[in-house]
This record gives sequence, structure tokens and C-alpha cells, in this order.
Amino acid sequence: MQADAMPELPDIAAYISALEPRLVGKKLEQVRIASPFLLRTVQPPLASAEGRPVRELRRIGKRIATGLEGDLWLVLHLMIAGRLHWRPPGVKLGGRNNLAAFDFADGSLLLTEAGTKRRASLHVVSGEEGLHAMDPGGIEVFEADLGSFRAALMAENRTLKRALTDPRIVSGIGNAYSDEILHAARLSPIKLTHKLEDEEWERLFTATRETLQLWIERLKAEAQMGFPEKVTAFRKDMAVHGRYGQSCPRCGETIQRIRYADNETNYCAKCQTEGRVLADRSLSRLLGKDWPRTLDELESMTRRACEDGAQIASSTMQGRKP
Repeated sequence: MQADAMPELPDIAAYISALEPRLVGKKLEQVRIASPFLLRTVQPPLASAEGRPVRELRRIGKRIATGLEGDLWLVLHLMIAGRLHWRPPGVKLGGRNNLAAFDFADGSLLLTEAGTKRRASLHVVSGEEGLHAMDPGGIEVFEADLGSFRAALMAENRTLKRALTDPRIVSGIGNAYSDEILHAARLSPIKLTHKLEDEEWERLFTATRETLQLWIERLKAEAQMGFPEKVTAFRKDMAVHGRYGQSCPRCGETIQRIRYADNETNYCAKCQTEGRVLADRSLSRLLGKDWPRTLDELESMTRRACEDGAQIASSTMQGRKP
């Protein structure tokens, strides 16, 4: 089963587009906190936010910042399992997944977090300086040109996957959309930034902007039809992310993956790695020199495994005959 993932730039943009007509100009009447782990700041006190109208909403990396009258900000980071829901006024906070409710006259914004780990966070900060301190510092793709984009990713010699998902380098991109960007750019996730040619940088920059813009528009359109209650990193229209074992929409080859910790990188070997199958950390350790290096070797290994499995099954069935 696939684990869900942290909402990224397009998801946060969709949340904000759904929240703006519901919150801007409305008074925040009360904030109710059910989890003591959620609030990460003491000053200014959370109670000082109550009774103030909402003036604006902003995205800060993968955070949602709600600006209140008096230059007070509520900065919410959903992390992996945090999600927002629009509910009737005064919704109850029962249940272990409900962390907080932000009450307005015509509705309550409910924050939930699935699972047992409490990673979502709420910070109360004052002024632009306090807000700036919450920003990891990555460049905003739609405010950058090719030169500044390239300079940011080349500050260190890292793999493209790591560079795109580092919030100190690029703002708002995570595991899901980096897979989609690299597939669109026809680049390997493990290629080093210092090894890219000029034409590859142009492809990467264009793919980054176009992929994010495509999904921002799609998710905002969905948010206009109703509040985005089910934000997920796995969408049926994605090219590679979450589609391991399925066909690449560009060339038809089987989507591959690299698994590590709780994440995985999905890619097309034919489109992105010149037919080379990238070593999966766990399986490559197990197989060692037998790890397939090309799609042909992978297909041969898979075919042999299927044939061996069929022979074993046949032998087992024959052994069971009376």
C-alpha cells in the first residue's frame, strides 16, 4: 500500500484558493486546540489571534500562512498526514485525528492528522520578519529565470531528485511533483546537477514550471467545485509518480522505482535513464552483482523468476497427488 505524502506547491495553492473566499474578510472567532503537540510557539499567544479578521493567505514553501489584522500570522505546516476540512460552525473535536478547529461565523476549518505521529505544526508569528523566519529559503520557481534556477541547483553537486526536493533550494516541491518534473524533462533522478548540459538545464527549467502550472490549474479547478477534502500525492493522471509497474504514458515501458525509507522515486528507464534500471537500495544489496542494469536484463530476470515459480508450483502440485 502506498503511503500518502506531504502536500506540495499545487496542493497548497488549491487549499489557498478554496480558503480565500471562505476566510478573507471574516473574523476568526475562536481557535480550539485538541493536540498539545500542534502549537510550537508561545509568543505571541494564540489567544491574541481570536477576534481578528483575516486579511490574506500566503504560501510559504509548503506552509499555509493566514494573515490577520494587526500583522499577526498563523503559519500551518501539514507535514505528511495533515489535512484541512471545511465543516459547519462549531464542529466537535472528538476523535484522535482531529487536532484543531479555527472557528468562523459560517464555518469551521478543521485540521486532522492521520496516524499516531504528530508532525503537523502551528506557529503564531508577528510581522513580515516573523513570517520570513518560517521560510526555508528555496527559490520560487515562477519568480526565477533560468539563470537563477540553475545557480540555485548547482550550489551543491547533488542528484536532481535531492536538489528539487530540498526546501532550501527550491520552494514547494516534494517527492510527487519531482517525479513528474523529471519525467517531463526526460532526466534521470540520480543525475548530478554539475553534470547537466545547457540543453538539459533548459528542459528541466521548462518542465518544472510547466508541470507545476499544469497541476496548479487542475487542482484549483477541482477546488472551485468543492473544498479539497481529499488531498493526495497519488493522482490517476500523473505520468510516473505512484505508478510503479504500470505503463509509461510516453513510451509504454513499465514504470520503475527506487525505494528508500518511507519514500520511493518513480521513473521510466527508457525515457529518463537510457534504458538503465537504477539500483533499488534494498534489492540491489540482496542481489549484488545479479542486479539487472538494463530493461532487457530486468525482463529476462523477471521471465526466469516466473518460469522458476511455475516449475515450483507444478512440482508442488504433483507431490500432492495421491
